[in-house]
Amino acid sequence: MKRFTAVGRNTGFRCDNCGREVPPLKVGGCRNHCPFCLYSRHVDIDPGDRANECGGLMEPLGVVTDARKGYVIVHRCESCGEVKRNRATLDDPECPDDFDVILEMSRRPVQG
Repeated sequence: MKRFTAVGRNTGFRCDNCGREVPPLKVGGCRNHCPFCLYSRHVDIDPGDRANECGGLMEPLGVVTDARKGYVIVHRCESCGEVKRNRATLDDPECPDDFDVILEMSRRPVQG
């Protein structure tokens, strides 16, 4: 059973793909992808634990919709190939995910 671990993990970062500064989330959880380009880093085994040593760049393959979670970004690690799904962050008052990028990504067929 996966457990979400966010204690002390909600920090800002510089995106390794686009280079922009990404602030921590203001509401719930911890940020796991860039809100501007949607790229991520392969740093979690379970959500929020930052225990994965891979550290590869996670390319956003596309966006799917989920009745309970809303928009979900599908990422594939460029280093090890693992595919993960992460809920889009559209409700953050300071820096939500770019909805135009979410819509564009949702038009791509997702494999994996």
